[in-house]
Amino acid sequence: MKPIRRLTAAIAVAVLAGFGPLAAHAAAPPEEVLTAWYKMALSLTRHTATYTPPVASRAYAYLGVTAFEAVASGSSRLQTLSGQLNGLTAGPQREAGQTYDEAVVLDTALAATVHSLFENTGPTGHRAMDALEAKLHAEAAGGLAADVVTRSEAYGQAIAAHILDWSKGDGGAVVENMGFPAEYALTSGPAHWVPTSAIVQQQFPLLPGWGTNRTFAMPTGATCPLPAPLDYSEDPASEFYTQALETYETKNNLSPEQRAIARFWADDAMLSVTPPGHWLSIGMQIIDRDRIGLEKSVDILARLGIAEADAFIGCWNAKFVYDLVRPVTYIRRLIDPKWESLLITPPFPEYPSGHSTQSGAAATVLTSLLGDDFAFDDATDEADGLKPRSFASFWAAANEAGISRLYGGIHFRAAIERGLDQGRCIGAYTIALRTWR
Repeated sequence: MKPIRRLTAAIAVAVLAGFGPLAAHAAAPPEEVLTAWYKMALSLTRHTATYTPPVASRAYAYLGVTAFEAVASGSSRLQTLSGQLNGLTAGPQREAGQTYDEAVVLDTALAATVHSLFENTGPTGHRAMDALEAKLHAEAAGGLAADVVTRSEAYGQAIAAHILDWSKGDGGAVVENMGFPAEYALTSGPAHWVPTSAIVQQQFPLLPGWGTNRTFAMPTGATCPLPAPLDYSEDPASEFYTQALETYETKNNLSPEQRAIARFWADDAMLSVTPPGHWLSIGMQIIDRDRIGLEKSVDILARLGIAEADAFIGCWNAKFVYDLVRPVTYIRRLIDPKWESLLITPPFPEYPSGHSTQSGAAATVLTSLLGDDFAFDDATDEADGLKPRSFASFWAAANEAGISRLYGGIHFRAAIERGLDQGRCIGAYTIALRTWR
């Protein structure tokens, strides 16, 4: 897969050009429809203001479930996720004895889902979605009987409507004030999170209620709890002070390789596809490299999206249970008042590391699906000047993503290690889903 590129003023042309010519129905199989809409969603993530990492993870989960259900409905090998995911009831059924075109069904379902999930993107993004929808529909429907096209479109719309209706009750459908609730009351005491940015909105933490959202595969956001962080202390002989000193000294003595790792996994909102999008991009690159078929592709992408969404719910649940101070606050208070982290400290509590939790969940799922020693290259941000990195396994990548936050100066080691553990626990619920008959 080509690296995901950021959208420009010529977004529609730039995005569509990346797909190459799709001249006839045979040149627009469902596999290409799937890739096209996923690339669009990842690109839109970079240019939709409310698409912080938790919000992006939610969108990718619903996109994955839509794709999976659209394909499973016409497959003798895949098993629906209805009755397995929390609150997902049985979806619409195909008419017995009638002919459907799989590319048209999938295209219509994904088009409706992406339009809905990214409804609040800008005018350029809407033009890009409209252009892609028109292009793919014309090519997928070319040469088909009119009744097959109409029936397939109606069914794809019905699948999307069913998933989108389900999405409305999860607690994350409406994001007000960019996710920073002005009514939030900070917890008093030196151990707790305080704002680290001068931005007015970020005087409040991002999405403090996200951990109470309805989960997908795991029972609730509190299902994979973590041990409490180290006891807060300002004593230089304490474990807490020691871990802060490690973050301080690590950032101050970074090697070029460590600095590159921190940048590679930064995945800042509005500057990237976000952390869950990074792992989704990894999955897409592997699907493209190994020419993985449609059924397995939607299984991979659906499970990845579900695991990432559950990871952000579980992580956010723990973050606001413990509400721990960020390294930059503690270090400036007790070690070096002029210290700067390499990466921008995100506006929410420290423990556990979101990068670690979601990377642990992704690695758990991908290892289950593709194997322990599955080597791959990751070129997610090559278009932004970041060189591709090679990994011997998914856990090698997850561990690097986790430690990158220590290099960046925005996490303590305990948050990284325990976040990876939490991700492993969360990912296990996604692995347990039955997707094959």
